[in-house]
This record gives sequence, C-alpha cells and structure tokens, in this order.
Amino acid sequence: MSVNLQTPIDYLKGVGPNRADLLRSELGIQTYQDLINLFPNRYIDRTRFYKVNELQRNNAEVQVIGVITGFREVAQKRGKRLVAEFKDDTGTMELVWFRGQKWIRESLKIGKPYVIFGKTNWFSGKYSMPHPEIELQSEHEYNLRSAMQAIYPSTEKLSNKGITNKVVSKIMQQLFLETKGRFYETLSDSIKGELKLLSKSDALFNVHFPKTLELLARAQFRLKFEELFYIQLQLILKNLIHKSKIKGFPFTAVGNYFNTFFKDHLPFELTNAQKRVLKEIRADLGSNAQMNRLLQGDVGSGKTIVAFMSILMGLDNGFQCCLMAPTEILSAQHYNGLLELCKPLNISIKLLTGSTKTSKRKIIHEKLENGKLQILIGTHALLEDKVKFQNLGLAIIDEQHRFGVAQRSKLWHKNTSPPHVLVMTATPIPRTLAMSVYGDLDISVIEELPAGRKPIKTVHRYDNNRLKVFRFIRDEIAKDRQVYVVYPLIQESEKMDYKDLMDGYESISREFPMPDYQISIVHGKMKPADKDYEMQRFVKGETNIMVATTVIEVGVNVPNASVMVIESAERFGLSQLHQLRGRVGRGAEQSYCILMTSHKLSENSKTRLQTMVRSNDGFEIAEVDLKLRGPGDVMGTQQSGVLNLRIADIVKDKDILQQARYYAKQVLKLDPSIALPENNPIRNTYRQMSKYPNIWNYIS
Repeated sequence: MSVNLQTPIDYLKGVGPNRADLLRSELGIQTYQDLINLFPNRYIDRTRFYKVNELQRNNAEVQVIGVITGFREVAQKRGKRLVAEFKDDTGTMELVWFRGQKWIRESLKIGKPYVIFGKTNWFSGKYSMPHPEIELQSEHEYNLRSAMQAIYPSTEKLSNKGITNKVVSKIMQQLFLETKGRFYETLSDSIKGELKLLSKSDALFNVHFPKTLELLARAQFRLKFEELFYIQLQLILKNLIHKSKIKGFPFTAVGNYFNTFFKDHLPFELTNAQKRVLKEIRADLGSNAQMNRLLQGDVGSGKTIVAFMSILMGLDNGFQCCLMAPTEILSAQHYNGLLELCKPLNISIKLLTGSTKTSKRKIIHEKLENGKLQILIGTHALLEDKVKFQNLGLAIIDEQHRFGVAQRSKLWHKNTSPPHVLVMTATPIPRTLAMSVYGDLDISVIEELPAGRKPIKTVHRYDNNRLKVFRFIRDEIAKDRQVYVVYPLIQESEKMDYKDLMDGYESISREFPMPDYQISIVHGKMKPADKDYEMQRFVKGETNIMVATTVIEVGVNVPNASVMVIESAERFGLSQLHQLRGRVGRGAEQSYCILMTSHKLSENSKTRLQTMVRSNDGFEIAEVDLKLRGPGDVMGTQQSGVLNLRIADIVKDKDILQQARYYAKQVLKLDPSIALPENNPIRNTYRQMSKYPNIWNYIS
C-alpha cells in the first residue's frame, strides 16, 4: 500500500495545522491510522420509511410518512405544548412542540402527506416525536439525500471551532481517496472463511460509508471481532508464556495434613462447587508451572476453607504459606478462624500487622527464616523487606482489588522462584469482564452457598415507614439478634454525610435508649484503636446495634447479626449494596436487609433497588451493575483504563468476545508461536501492535 498509516494527520488534504491540533487535543487523533479508527457513534438512516406499528422503544431516529389529522393544546407547568395527531395506515402517533406553536399551526396543513424525521419516545402506551423535522412528501422526493449518515464522536470545542460532523465526514472521504480504500488484512483466511467476515478494506469502508444496513452490521461485527480477538490473543499468550517461563514449585504429594483434616476435622460437608475448585487448584499446584488463579465466590460461599485446604497442600510438600488481607480487622478475623482449624493439626500460625509489637515481630521474623513458622497471616506488613521466608510456596491474596500490581510482584520475590498465587475476591466480576481484565489469571468460581444458609430477605422501604422499621428492629433484638445501620459516606459531600450519620445516631439513640439497648458507632474520623474497640464490642455481642459508615463492607463476620439497614440506599452502587448485605446472613437464622430511601429516585436507582430485592446472586447483580455503570467503574478507577475499546462494547458484545476468545485459543493451540504461513496476517498485526503505543499494556 502506498500510504503509510503512521503519517501525521497534519498532512491530510483539508486538515491543516489548526484542525490537526484540535483533532489531537480533543479526540487524540495523531495519525491516519487514528482517524480510520474513529468509528461513528451512530447512523441516521434516511433510506427507510417506518410504519407507525413498526416503531420500537429504542429511541432511534426514524422517518415516517403520514398525515396530520388534528391539533390540540395541552397545559403544563409553564405555558402549553402543541400536540398533533399523526396517522398512517397502520396506526397513530403524536408530534409535540414546546415552542413556536403559532407558526407551526399556521404552516402545517391537515390531511396532506408529510415526511417526519426525529427521535421517538414511548409514553403511556403511545409513541411521540418532539420537534420533528417535517416536510411535504412531494418536496422530500425532490430533495434526495445520501442513504446512511455516519455521526462521529465530537466535543463542544470541535463544534464551536467549526469542525462539524460534515467536516469530519469530508476529511474521512479524503483519507479513503488517498489510500484508495486499500488496507492490510489483519485476520487469517481460515477465520474469515469460517465466520464469513468481510475483508478489512470492505469493513472499514462500510463502517464509515455504509451502503446498506446489512453491510453496516457485517462491518461492525468484523471490526469488533478483530479488536476483541487481539486482546484475547495477547492475554492468552501472556498466560502461556508465563506458564512456560515461570516454573512453579510442584506440589507432588497430598499428604498427612490434608488427609487428616479432610477425614477428621472438616467442620462441614464441602459443597460440589468447593470440591470442583479444590480439584482445579490441585491440578495447578501439581503441574510444574506457577499457579495464578482467581477464586471468585460470593460473600459467605466458603472461600476461606478452600484457601485453608490449599495451604495444607503447601505444608504437605514442605513449603510455607501466607495469606494477605487488606485491613487489620480482616486479617485478624482470618487468623482467628484459621487458628481454630490449625490447633488439632499442630500447625504453627502467626499474625503480622502494622500494630504487631516489635518484640513479637522479631520472633516472627526469626521463625519465618528458620522455617519453624508454617503459616503467616497479615496485612501489607507481609511485604516489608524484613519479612523473609525460608521457602514460601503459596501466597493467598484476599480482596484483590485492594492491592496494586506492585504489591503483587513484591510477594513474588519472597522466594527464589515465585510462589503459587491464589487471589480471592468476594466482589463478583461478570464473566465477560473477568475474561478481559483478568485474562492472564485462570478463574475458579464458587457459585453455591453452603447447606443450611437461608437466602437474605431484602425489602425496599421509604423514609416515611421508619417507625415500622424501628419496630421490626426491636422485635429482632428481643430475639437476641444484632443489627447494622449503615450510612453512605462519599468524599464530595463528606460534611453533610457526617451530619446525616450523627443525626441518624441521635434518632436511633432516642428510639433505643440505654440501659436497655447498647449502640456502637464507627466512622472514619475515629482513631483506629477506638474503631477496633467498638467493632470488637459488637463482635462479642456487647452492643445490639452498630451504626457505621461503609467501613464495615469488607470483612467483619458476626454470625449473630441478622438485620442490615442501609440508609439512603439510592446513593450506593449495586456491588456495594450487595457487599454490605453480605455482612448479615452468616448464621443459621433468617436475615433481612432493609433498603431505606427517599421518594425521589432516578431510573437507575430504581433498577438497582429492584435488582437487590429480586436477586441474591452476586453474578447476576454484577451483570446488571456492569450494564448500568460500564466496565471502568465496576473495576474501580485504577483499572478502568483497561478497556479503552474503539468499537466493541464489553457488555453488549459478550457473545462476540466469547467467539474471539475461542478463535484466539484455537490459533495458539495449533500454532503457539504464530509462525505458520497462513497466520502471517495475524503475526504481522501482532508485531505492529506491540511496536506502536496501544491499549494493551495494562495487565501485570
């Protein structure tokens, strides 16, 4: 091809230096390549005329031919709106104007055929179109337009500086003229043949200048598939290279510790999901490659016991193991839980956190180095250089999203070869996202709850029902149960939130007076020692109610707590609500989650609350959350740059993602080093991608 796509955009005819600067700063378009990959957001189809009975509730722009049968004025808060009844041979809809009524009324004629164009809304059983473009059918036929108009992403600044959609389309045409519309192929013939894909050149042409709707759909599919295919190829390659390069310690034996525990000390029967996950971990640990596995399970699904049994496999093979949690409270909880399990097996286990006294630390450091200490539980303190293991074989990280990449790699260096890594999270990540973000980790999921656990009953109540809620709390406390009341705390509105918390605390103290009731309060302005003290009181059952900001979302386990009241629940994200709810329902009793809100709720908030009331399934909730918030937010901002996708959408295109992953696996299975002549296009593209700065550099 004669034109180099890495040519700066300034050189394209019709761009010039000023426009080039604007395109760079506003849309990040540096080169010809970037411009080609500026894909339209949407298209306006002016080829097709819809009938009223064919309209869909999708807010798309459509054109309809019909006649106006009459006008009426409707009073509203301010002024009036003009409504016209518009009819074709299949049904009726409304045209609405909020301004310019008089002129419209005079200029439009009843009973004449018009072509209308605009966005449709669906309201109480009828379609309407506000402020439609409208012209007589006879005039419309005279003014013919191009078929499908591409609408490109834009910014306010671009439109103010005169770079309109029209200008961008013109520049795009110029680019296709200069390159003669010929672009290198990036996929092998076999993939194209199997999936009946358009060629790269045809796909690019039809995504910018679609000839028909069908060609547009095929072009989009091809480009989405390609984008996701290369992400998956990279991730799977990374995983394969990792497995071949980084040798792990083979845990060959399943020995005394594991067998004794399994036979004699297992506190409850394992669920089938737990057994399956243990098999997957066992296979990894015995495979000679380093394990890198993500274990996902909803709150209370029994990840800890799986982690403990994995630790026992490590000890059976003469290795030390560690477990790292994000907070002191959580690590102390893990420690106390595992200590009980270790006692009958005579295993040495210690806890190391920031507040461990120096004298104790010394002993821990010593025993670690000489190998007398088998299991170490702790917080970030485990990462300090002073902490040296004799031979660390397995590192378990709880609540992965709280630890960055750098911290993970520190753990790796605690032995001559990297230890096996098991990452645990109670935040259910939808499969699609997990495949893309943690594509370099193998994923195990525990999707069933242990026997005897009752699902938590969730209800949504408005503020005016507060007295009833209080009455319910009283009844639960009378049965010897404990209650959480959680308030939102968001940095932006911290002062207000703090006031709400204190007001809430006051009103609860009035309703539940001392000495009959004891209340704990925990918030961010307290000293850590005071927080811990209050938490501990609640854990021991000395207080009935815990009033808190969201500090409690990770980790505190109080089997006796059966009610979770979440104030201003509309201000929490879905996954946060689900995490909070998981703090109750740890015991055998029926537990409840009450979502309190005001009457004013947005559509999204309503969807969130309805989902919570309907479902207890963390994965379903994560899927809805992903749809509402998009991938960036779900993963937390530090990782949201991950999928800066140009055309694919991780939520909507998950079936394409699965296809892309399947084909990427196939290619690497048959041709691990991508050396076969038929895969030349893939190899060349892959090389190009690693040469130029791109978006796939994000996974550790």
